[in-house]
Amino acid sequence: MDQAQSRAWLATAVAEARAGLAEGGIPIGAALYGSDGTLLGRGRNRRVQDDDPSMHAETAAFRNAGRQRSYRGTTMVTTLSPCWYCSGLVRQFGISRVVIGEAVTFHGGHDWLAEHGVEIVLVDDPGCVAMMRAFIATHSALWNEDIGE
Repeated sequence: MDQAQSRAWLATAVAEARAGLAEGGIPIGAALYGSDGTLLGRGRNRRVQDDDPSMHAETAAFRNAGRQRSYRGTTMVTTLSPCWYCSGLVRQFGISRVVIGEAVTFHGGHDWLAEHGVEIVLVDDPGCVAMMRAFIATHSALWNEDIGE
């Protein structure tokens, strides 16, 4: 996957993260793309907005994609390295690739995914890093709740 496409798809997830932040939530966004490049679903972390601890960005994008016959060949795009819960979703359903905006503020399960055959594309987007750093600095208790600390 080339950098231009990774960044274009990441823009969808970033828009979701910004929308979540504007709603008073945690600024993490995700999108699920089909093997042909079709946007299947998009979503944002809605733990705060929905009072639902399971509503992570990747989960929201996955749910919004609806049922697929197979997830082989699909790409999950996320602004932040996926936590263990979301990494499990990727493995459980055989999502082939994960594009990650950043893994500086949180290093989730993407190494484990790579060890199990999932293609990992780490973009290292400075905008994603800045958004999360600003959020963590001003909402540390909420952030720690989100990552289970």
